[in-house]
Amino acid sequence: MAKSNSFKPGKHFLQIPGPTNVPDRVLRAMDYPVIDHRGPVFADIAKRVLERVKLIFKTDEPVIIFPSSGTGAWEAAIVNTLSEGDKVLMFETGQFSSLWYEQAKRFKLDVDFVAGDWRTGVDPKIVEEKLSKDKEHKIKALFVVHNETSTGVCSRLADIRKAMDAAKHPALLLVDTISSLASIDFKHKEWKVDVTVCGSQKGLLLPPGLSFNAISSKALEAYKKSNLPKSFWDWKPMLEMNKDGFFPYTPVTQMFYGLDEALNMLMEEGLENVLDRHTRHGEATRAAVKDWGLEILCKKPEEYSNSLTAVMVPDGHDADALRKIILDDYNMALGMGLAKVKSKIFRIGHLGDFNDLMLAGTLAGVEMGLRKSKIPFKQGGLMAAIDHLSK
Repeated sequence: MAKSNSFKPGKHFLQIPGPTNVPDRVLRAMDYPVIDHRGPVFADIAKRVLERVKLIFKTDEPVIIFPSSGTGAWEAAIVNTLSEGDKVLMFETGQFSSLWYEQAKRFKLDVDFVAGDWRTGVDPKIVEEKLSKDKEHKIKALFVVHNETSTGVCSRLADIRKAMDAAKHPALLLVDTISSLASIDFKHKEWKVDVTVCGSQKGLLLPPGLSFNAISSKALEAYKKSNLPKSFWDWKPMLEMNKDGFFPYTPVTQMFYGLDEALNMLMEEGLENVLDRHTRHGEATRAAVKDWGLEILCKKPEEYSNSLTAVMVPDGHDADALRKIILDDYNMALGMGLAKVKSKIFRIGHLGDFNDLMLAGTLAGVEMGLRKSKIPFKQGGLMAAIDHLSK
């Protein structure tokens, strides 16, 4: 019989930084007959989910859930709080901050876009400097991608909030937590975030399909003045109907079953334990990379991401060729470099439903791939990670 490469035994390792592995408990919860989305059973589920999800954002203010990817939640954050011609401040920290910038321009916002090197996060000093100079308060909002999925750089939101307060500036704070919520500490209310954007497919343990806006009372006041067109993304009908567990259009009912179970899992582990686990896995991964003699894309240790690690390959080498070896030979998918860092980096996702043995297997796959590639490296990174994990 001829050999075939189409079948690969064992489990596929999905180690991109999202979508992440969906736990069996969540999959089973979603494997349920469709019910009436305007009936009492779904209303009970929706009200329970809408209330409990606030705990993950660390807020007691409303959280709106849309049937969309995180890009939709970006748009909702813009159209519900701003008006055409409004000036906003944004920082280039990677591909997703750049895409949010492009979206803001399409809505004819006046964007002050601070260029970046894709290796550092939002600089709180520049935030304070720009807001302090804006004596007429023309800047209406600051946009921040908390954890830049394309680079593994995590901006220091607590320091950014302090910078805004030091400048005594009333700008709204809009934050993308798509690859940080339930993975890296985030405090919507304490940090006075006005709109928190998130998606279901990473730390929330779900497939893609739901997006979120956690909103402040200040954001709701801004809503009353916003003149940007909104229909599908309009907060008002959502908030009105959510009180009774319903939606102005058909919700993704199966995803609500899944979110209900995902919240059960996060609460059972304990959110602080979830965050500690991600910290430990981030540290172990970085220990491996350093022992391999490779460079982490993120320059500043205080901005290291605990959701993913972006690893640079030496000049003259192709990260995508390494990724292909690892996929073909070990059935493991790693994240590719996007836009400016295409083929220069590979990204190891270590977030979501993930444990020590899964991380050890992931790093073993990377080290074996490095051995088969022509990339110069030092062996032993896997053992460095194991040493860290076994402490």
